[in-house]
Amino acid sequence: MSAPAATGIPADRSANLFRWNAVLAALHFVQAATILALSFAKSPVVTSPVVSTYLRFDESTQHLVTAQRSIWDLPIGPAVALFFLMSAIAHFSMAFPARRWYEARLARGQNPIRWIEYAFSSSVMIVVIAALAGVQEIGTLIAIFGVNAAMIMFGWSMEIANEGRARPQWLHYIFGCIAGAVPWLVIFVTILVSATEPGSAPIPGFVIAIFVSLFVAFNVFAINMVLQYGKIGRWRDYLYGERAYMLFSLIAKSLLAWQVFFGTLRP
Repeated sequence: MSAPAATGIPADRSANLFRWNAVLAALHFVQAATILALSFAKSPVVTSPVVSTYLRFDESTQHLVTAQRSIWDLPIGPAVALFFLMSAIAHFSMAFPARRWYEARLARGQNPIRWIEYAFSSSVMIVVIAALAGVQEIGTLIAIFGVNAAMIMFGWSMEIANEGRARPQWLHYIFGCIAGAVPWLVIFVTILVSATEPGSAPIPGFVIAIFVSLFVAFNVFAINMVLQYGKIGRWRDYLYGERAYMLFSLIAKSLLAWQVFFGTLRP
């Protein structure tokens, strides 16, 4: 397929990016369809409760007391399929309808589509991890989603703020790291409290494995950005970092999906 004109990306590298995005779109879509089919092969469908905690007036004690009610059951399998589908749509867009626009932004050291996709897909991922770890309060889950999305938006603003700069401005990166640490701290505290509470059920080993492996995987993205803006080794080339983001995204999503499958979804 011929390279789009006037995007600022050499023709051979444009063709390479096209192949990467087309293949990754297919790989993400196939995994989305597979996980969705497998999740419905198990009956009943695996879910995680989502509850709301509120105050109510107790007539007998004449005091406000904490109450809780069920809001929804989060279907784990479809949630996993959803973040794969989001990635498939993003890669398809970068390979086909938005290819010119995407490559023109890459030539400027930016990829808005990446950040928009990550803001949604990685936020769904962190909510799934939190749910598996025992976080059930709807307000907490919404906050985890929102703070994680904010972290991703700081990545986008980092690229915008540093366009054309010889020396990187790191404030956006630092603020993003601070925001990104919050969901993991919430999940860690939940696991810690559950593990140390007398009489509580033991935490499944696959949940600990997911927490550790995905924490590492998420931080690899932050390291990739440091290498890009530090212009270290092969990361002097922005497009090398772009391909690294693509590969890390596939690995992180696949890691989470198949650990979830073997831990909870396997028939």
